[in-house]
Amino acid sequence: MRFRFLGTGTSTGVPQIGCRCEVCTSSDPRDRRLRCSACVETSEARILLDCGPDFRQQMLQTRFARLDAVLLTHEHYDHVGGLDDLRPYSVFGDVPVYADELTVGHLKERMPYCFAENKYPGVPQLCLHRVAPHDSLQIGDVTVTAIRVMHGRLPILGYRLNSLAYITDMKTLPDEETALLQGLDVLVVNALRHTEHNTHQTVEDACRLAEQLQVPRTYLIHMGHSLGLHAREDRLLPAGVHLAYDGLEIEC
Repeated sequence: MRFRFLGTGTSTGVPQIGCRCEVCTSSDPRDRRLRCSACVETSEARILLDCGPDFRQQMLQTRFARLDAVLLTHEHYDHVGGLDDLRPYSVFGDVPVYADELTVGHLKERMPYCFAENKYPGVPQLCLHRVAPHDSLQIGDVTVTAIRVMHGRLPILGYRLNSLAYITDMKTLPDEETALLQGLDVLVVNALRHTEHNTHQTVEDACRLAEQLQVPRTYLIHMGHSLGLHAREDRLLPAGVHLAYDGLEIEC
């Protein structure tokens, strides 16, 4: 399974508009972080994880091919703002979009033209599927399990795909979800910055989770500009933990 990090930044992206900090002015391409998204490819499936406002720019750098599933973690704009740009993928047929009940409701309110009985020509052909925590889906040769995590007080979804778990925007992990994260080869998880935040994990929180789960490889995502320079911060992480960056591809 090939996993490509399409975007590793927080809701404002990095560089942040108007900011002149060392990260936002860095010439290192690893410090340029589009909004969070990823793509999983196997011989039988192509799966998109979240579809934010940078989706079009991200996908111009990848092979154009059918999307077998779009897995949404929650309804916040930085994770769903690119859904209208799924229009070109409708040439392959309806695009299956999986989300929890709250997100499905919000999408129908925000994008009613996509779900009207009589759609106008050219709208993205989206087929919404409701997913609840612990639901299991088979998408080609990828077994997907939905995991409940807490984004502050908002319950959202993470996903396990075979032996990889993708979790973003998490502040806390309910105890009952830990069993679904046993035996991972790769953990992809959010780490906004070093200082506390009321709805997101810190780098230290993410490292503790990786140690608790005993995951061989952990990649940090949803990073803000206050985290620091990639070249410096990556060297300070525990063994097996790395800062991800846009365009990074791993095999798992």
